[in-house]
Parts: sequence; C-alpha cells; structure tokens
Amino acid sequence: MKHILIVDDSTVIRKIAKRILESLHFETSEADDGEKALAMCMERMPDGILLDWNMPVMDGLTFLQNLRSRPDGTHPKVIFCTTENDVSHIARALHAGADEYIMKPFDTRIVQSKFEEIGLA
Repeated sequence: MKHILIVDDSTVIRKIAKRILESLHFETSEADDGEKALAMCMERMPDGILLDWNMPVMDGLTFLQNLRSRPDGTHPKVIFCTTENDVSHIARALHAGADEYIMKPFDTRIVQSKFEEIGLA
C-alpha cells in the first residue's frame, strides 16, 4: 500500500484529504506544518505528499525546497494543494519540484485524477 503524507495546517482539510485518500486505498499520515513534515520524511519517506502552501512554522514551498535538497528527497511525488491560483505561484511550485498542483476545494475525482497523472493511483 502506498503511503501519502498530508501536510496542511487545517484540521478539516487534513480530515477530508485523509478520507479521500484512504478511500483510494492509500495509507496516510499527517503533519500540520512543513517542519513536522520534514521530520516525518526523515523517519519514513512517503510515496507521495499532498502539500499546502500557506502554513505556520515552515510553509509548503520552503518544505519542498528542503525536501528536494535531500539525497532521498527526489523520490516522493508532491502535489501542491492550495488556494493560491496565481500563475506565478504555480510556476514557483513546479520549479521547486512539485509534480502537480490542485486547488482547494477539491473532491475525490480531482484527487484521484491527479494521483493517476503522477503515477501513484
């Protein structure tokens, strides 16, 4: 079973994402900021990461840059999941190493199609 790390400071978003991902037969874990997520990745690197942009302590972009700089940090597929819809934000995320980008709010169909596109579903 593939493991997805959900990184979002919103408890509600994490709960919704967890429900959707588990219905798609993924194992999930959660972090509420980028610093905690990075620590979790050092313990166990996930297959995929659903990543929020705006979070306290360490934002999603900084987390992604730190993750991708690690020797094993190129392995997980990363989908940014945020309300930021500006083209420059999307470009920055993809340049930093994101594999895909989805907008909030999202539903099962959107999450499933993005995970299929990146080869995890």
